[in-house]
Amino acid sequence: MKISQIRFAKLAVPLITPFKTAMRTVNNIEDVVVLVETACGQIGYGAAPATPVITGDTHGSIIYAIEHLIKPQIVGMEIENINQILQRIHGSMINNNSAKAAVEIAIYDLWGKWLDKPLYQALGGGATQLKTDVTISVDGIDKMLQDSQRAIQQGFDILKIKIGKDIHMDIERVKAIYQAVGKQVQLRLDVNQGWTAKQTVFALEQLDQSGVQLELIEQPVPANDIAGMRYVTQHVSTPVMADESAFSPKQVIELIQTGAADIINIKLMKTAGLSHAIKIADIASVYNVECMIGCMLEGSIGVAAAAHLASAKASIINKIDLDGPALGQFDPVQGGVDFNGATITLSDGPGLGIDSIEQLQPLVNGVWV
Repeated sequence: MKISQIRFAKLAVPLITPFKTAMRTVNNIEDVVVLVETACGQIGYGAAPATPVITGDTHGSIIYAIEHLIKPQIVGMEIENINQILQRIHGSMINNNSAKAAVEIAIYDLWGKWLDKPLYQALGGGATQLKTDVTISVDGIDKMLQDSQRAIQQGFDILKIKIGKDIHMDIERVKAIYQAVGKQVQLRLDVNQGWTAKQTVFALEQLDQSGVQLELIEQPVPANDIAGMRYVTQHVSTPVMADESAFSPKQVIELIQTGAADIINIKLMKTAGLSHAIKIADIASVYNVECMIGCMLEGSIGVAAAAHLASAKASIINKIDLDGPALGQFDPVQGGVDFNGATITLSDGPGLGIDSIEQLQPLVNGVWV
């Protein structure tokens, strides 16, 4: 199964409700879709969103990196030589993690098809059903309460609350949500780098005194403030999860060895694809540190790959935050992974199991058509 061509398309899905964090507001899921074709007619699907404030990648930079740097390195290679292909992808340039992730996802899709196995089985096997949390965007208290109640009615029993804009208002937001639904669901807080270390300790003390019980707090301080992460972890009882601080296997080792985080959030767009995500899960397993599998605001192609990884590495990836596709008004991907509210179901089709994708806009001569 020889790689013969790489093409691009765009996929846009409007959100049910705007996605708001301490860093940005988004109204649509917009992915660059990467189609890796083989001489025998098979297609591997990969995708990546633009996340300039997190990974530094835009749609333009993703396409340029793949077309001019990755593609020349791997066209003509046989899929069965997957390790060599992955080495060439990562050796093509530094950084540009989302571009590498999109191509890696497509390569692993083709590898599963070559093996004639679902990707999760090719990676070691696991359960075909997962349960995800759902994100509640930062907003006014009344709106966040409405969104929380709606999520519960839709079957979600774990809510990830986005905060990090104003610490005093954030505390009131969380207290109000806990008082309204805290007995029905688990609450995870995602601060998106919005607080300082001392602010985080203060906020968690205030919430604890109010009786608020939290499963975890995610990335409360800026990504490069490892000392601040360690300070928080040492001074609070709530488990601290690293997200933007944990891109590479090397960073994860540092976080674990210095006691800066209790949990690691793995995202394929941060790790530059599945191969490094697998390494991170294996490193965490050695240290007996829990992992979450997460996603950016992205559609069901990239998130499907993350779900397959979560299934294969379920012994260490025991927290699921793959609600991206569920936030969209519809899912244009046919076959593959089914995202139905809190329930994620993996298909038995080879690779990612994707049959077709509706509403793709191909890129032809630099223009979306």
